[in-house]
This record gives sequence, structure tokens and C-alpha cells, in this order.
Amino acid sequence: MKREKSLEHIKNATEPYDFCIVGGGATGLGTAVDAASRGHSVVLVEQADFAKGTSSRSTKLVHGGVRYLQQGNVSLVLEALRERGRLTKNAPHLVHDLSFVIPNYSWWEGPFYGIGMKVYDQLAGKLGLGPSKWLSKEETLKRIPTVETKDLSGSVSYHDGQFDDSRLAVNLAQTAADLGAKIANYTKCTGLLKTDGIVTGVVAEDLESGETLEIHARCVINATGIFVDELRSKDESTAKPMVTVSQGIHVVLPKEFLPGNSAIMIPKTADGRVLFAVPWHDCVVVGTTDTPLPEKSLEPRALASEVEFVMEHAAKYLTKDPQPEDVLSIFAGLRPLVSAGDSSDTAAISRDHTIVVSNSGLITVTGGKWTTYRKMAEDVIDQAEMVSGVDQKPCETATLQIRGWTRTVIPEANLKPYGADAQAIRSLGETDKIHPLLSLTAAEIRWHAREEMARSVEDVLARRSRSLLLNARASIEAAPAVARVLAEELEKDEMWISSQIAAYETLARGYVFGDPASVAPDPVK
Repeated sequence: MKREKSLEHIKNATEPYDFCIVGGGATGLGTAVDAASRGHSVVLVEQADFAKGTSSRSTKLVHGGVRYLQQGNVSLVLEALRERGRLTKNAPHLVHDLSFVIPNYSWWEGPFYGIGMKVYDQLAGKLGLGPSKWLSKEETLKRIPTVETKDLSGSVSYHDGQFDDSRLAVNLAQTAADLGAKIANYTKCTGLLKTDGIVTGVVAEDLESGETLEIHARCVINATGIFVDELRSKDESTAKPMVTVSQGIHVVLPKEFLPGNSAIMIPKTADGRVLFAVPWHDCVVVGTTDTPLPEKSLEPRALASEVEFVMEHAAKYLTKDPQPEDVLSIFAGLRPLVSAGDSSDTAAISRDHTIVVSNSGLITVTGGKWTTYRKMAEDVIDQAEMVSGVDQKPCETATLQIRGWTRTVIPEANLKPYGADAQAIRSLGETDKIHPLLSLTAAEIRWHAREEMARSVEDVLARRSRSLLLNARASIEAAPAVARVLAEELEKDEMWISSQIAAYETLARGYVFGDPASVAPDPVK
């Protein structure tokens, strides 16, 4: 997957592409894979890096959505459970079964949640990952020895999926490229091309060279996540906003706070959300919140009240209360939720996806979640085939193996997320860690540059590896070493290295718990 080759193809294209996709998050990349696998010509442009925004900041779960079951949205749960099963089969190197435990502290919780999870099992059908069951207090403590024991009567266990979100995004980009799609990050859509009032392409800027590109396409798909309304306004200046933004934050703690292999799920917190404590890459991810925000940002920051909420609840359900110095990283993400009148309660807004076609033919897809990205992509390409007039072809992605697919056990923990590509990285040598507290090696960085379109230190430390989320301070210390290896691969000079180190430190300080840059003040109401 070479950025230069994609841009060269775009510049020299003599025919319009079938589809131009704007946005390189879960939805955009999934759409590129779907279209390319049907044999359509596809170009995708992303203003930053793949999964820079919402798509790298999830709770790392591929799940049906227990809360949606509580809301009575059975159709969404059914769809998500089907997609969870497909993703487990299509990307086994990144998606795996995870046991969850719902601790019970009141007499009614065991029967109530036990019945609910049996319904969840039945909805999953043959694609289920394992049956739910009731556990005694003793069995619960074996699974989660650090759970709060006061008033604990037992628990309900069930199974769901876990994954690595930004690694899946990178693999989707590679899969689309392998299928013939032209993919370019750091290429910003700055406007739309129109002929007789119909959208016929986009104007884009290569943010590295400053060059302006005209990309002609039979259909343009707006998959820009929280920014869909900005592109819609370029199409129709009077278009009403359709997205409400909700922030969710996560705190990352050392493995000692949840030493087993099971996750904790709290079905209802003070703000009505589900709270998770999930083992992930030898750490524990605790979250999340659901906070309506008026502003959109590529780098959102946790609000002081959100941090307090998550730390308070972590202390409530774990025997060891986490202290500020225990926190390895704190990260925030913004969800694009389709507006439903009053947006004050974003936890109640559906995560269903929405597809809108404007009078000019611009297709916008938004809403949804990682678990259902494939179905969203299928639906939008079905629509786009009709709008563009290209041949209608059947969807191929229900059983399409995603780049990295393998059933082979990868012995090295740091290479497991690469799946089938692990051997190629192994062959590069350079297996020493670049920092004692991180698993990242120089060989991986070279692979990121050569095969995964990493263009900056941030791309490597935040999304190709997950160093920024797993240990923000250590990632800052590792930045100089990463910059030097990356500079060799990208043929950059000392000035580039210095600017990269400084830029990364500024960004990463926003993930260091206790640093003033990591927390935003709560908006004045």
C-alpha cells in the first residue's frame, strides 16, 4: 500500500472513478473494501491518518450491544450480533472471544441480567461465541479477583468480541488497496466538483506537497464521521445539520487492576450508560461516558467531570482504588450520532446508521458503530450503484478475508496483531524493543512505513502500534527513536526529525493523566 502510487494514479486518471470516498475511518474504509471487492474503481481520500478520529478511540469491543437490548432495539442487536460473528471469522488475527462478568450486588440483579443474557445468546444463534451462565460469589472471585466484594452475591457471565480498532482500520485500507482501490491519507477534500448541479467529483489537497487534485467520479460518498455536515454544506449551503456529537472517554490502567482474562460490565451507571473494564494488550481499558458536546475536534480532550466519573466508578467496582499516578493514558473520542430533535440525552439516541442522498447525488453515510461497519458499507454501495448508474453487483464482503487473516498461532505478542504479515516483519530482523515499557520494534516501524502508509511519528505510536494509548509517557520517551527509523524509511532530514518529536510530544501530553493538556474544562451551561 503505497501513498505515492495512489496519488500518481489519481493525477494521471483519464476516466472518472466509479466511486470517490471521502473519509478514512471505519465506514469509509469498509465502503472502499466493499466497492473494490465488487470490481468497481475506487479512490479514497482522508484528511489526516486512517482512523485518526473516532475509529481509533473505541472501547475495543465488537459487540451486539447489551444496552440496545435494554432499549428494545432488537433489530440493531440482531444485526450487530450477525456482524460480530462474521468479523470473528474474517479477521481472526484481530478479533477474539472475551468473557464478560456482570457482578451482582442486589438480590434481583442475578435473575434480571441472567434472563437478559439468555435472550442475547438466543439472538446470536449459530454465530454465538459461548453461552451465558450464572456464577457464584466464589466463581466470580476466581474470574475477577480484584472485583469489589462488599455485598457481592455472584455474577452473570456472557461472551462478546474484542478487537484492535486502528489495526483493523489499517488492515481494511490494505485490503481495499490489494483489491485495486487507490487510497491516500493526508489528502484533504476541500470542495466538490459539479456539472449541471450534479456532483461529479471532489477537489482535494495533498497536505504533504500542497498540490491541488481534481478527482472525477461517478458518485461521491461522504463518510467523514463527525464532519459529515461540513461536506454536506459544501454541496448545499442550506443543508440542516444531521449529526449530534457525543464524547466518550477511557482511562487505561495497569493489568494488576484486572489480572484475569475476563472483563467487567456494569449495566447501568449514574448517567445510564454501560461501563466496561476490559483487559487489552496487558492493560485495562475503563470507560466510557456519553457527554453531548457543542464542538467537533480531531483531538478531543476528556472533561474534568468525565475523568472524575470514570475514576469514581473504577474505584467502586475494583478492590484497589486507582490513583492518578496509576493511569497510563487517558483518551477521548467523539461519536457521530444521527440527530433526533433534542440531543441532550445522547445515550438514548440510536446507533443505527443513516444514508442520505442529496439532490445533487452526494451520498452521506453516518451513525452506526465499528461492529456494523461491513453492513453499513454494503448498504451504502447498494445505494451508490443505483445513484451512479454503474453495474449493480452482489456484495462480496460477508465472507471476505481481511488482510492479515490467519489461523496460525503467532508466538510473539507484539506480532500477533499483524497476523499473516508477522513472518514478513520477522524477516526484517531488528527485534529489540525501542523502549523497555513498549513492545514496539524497529522492524515494525519499517513495516509501518513501507506497507501501512505511516507518515509520521504519531501514525506509528498512536495507530500502527498502540503505544500512545497503552503508556503515553513511555511513548513520548520513545518518539526520538521512532523518528530516526521513520526518517530513514521516508528519506527525511534532521529538521523533520526534530519537528516530528516536538509535534508528537505536544500531542501525547494530552493523553498523560495529570498533565494540564489532558483535561478540558467542562462547558459552561
